[in-house]
Amino acid sequence: MSASTTAMTPPASVNSPVFWERLWRTSGIQFVVFFIIAYVIYGYQPQVGASPDALVAFYTANRARILIAAVVSGLNVLNLMWFAAALKTTLADAGQDGWGAAATASSAALGGLFLLLISMGAALAYSIAGSGNDALTAALNDFAWVLVVLSSFPRAMLIMAGAFGLWRAGLISNALFAAGVAAVVLGLLGGTTWLTGGFWAPDGVYSRFVWPAIGVVWGMVVSGVLLTRSPATRSGW
Repeated sequence: MSASTTAMTPPASVNSPVFWERLWRTSGIQFVVFFIIAYVIYGYQPQVGASPDALVAFYTANRARILIAAVVSGLNVLNLMWFAAALKTTLADAGQDGWGAAATASSAALGGLFLLLISMGAALAYSIAGSGNDALTAALNDFAWVLVVLSSFPRAMLIMAGAFGLWRAGLISNALFAAGVAAVVLGLLGGTTWLTGGFWAPDGVYSRFVWPAIGVVWGMVVSGVLLTRSPATRSGW
């Protein structure tokens, strides 16, 4: 009888909390996918101190690509917010409301910085780079790299909220928690990349590739944890 009843149970509809529970728990994976897509579309942004000719060439020649990437990135900020909301709800159900609040606060700060970065790139491509004001173009391009470095702190806090909160809730192993702590430390180090050139510069390999890759991998891991955990009795959706 039990098996028969289970077999006849219809799939979760849009009106079901389970549907939304699962949908928003995949938002971390969606964020990673759209982040990579936008990163590829946007292209290789000129480094700090690039010549006016290089800046104008990049932002004017790639105007359409940059604006498309801005749309994709803007939509992806929503995925970031939903990911943090799903994480916060999971932690709240497990009695870890403090870590859930930390996830909400850090994602809000990170989302704000992302929107500022997106706006600057779009404004440069839309009109500023082609206006002939080379000083303003160079200043905004350099400022974008500064924001990338400073975004390391809310990124690290978001990873910390997930690592400590899920570990305290008993949802991840000690080994995975240790990996999360390592990611937090490496993320905080991203906020120190202030050398004038090379690997540890704001536009260097660590800031441009290594630290984003760490965040992408951790986001996929946490999304997997959220998906494999059974929906709570009290659904937040």
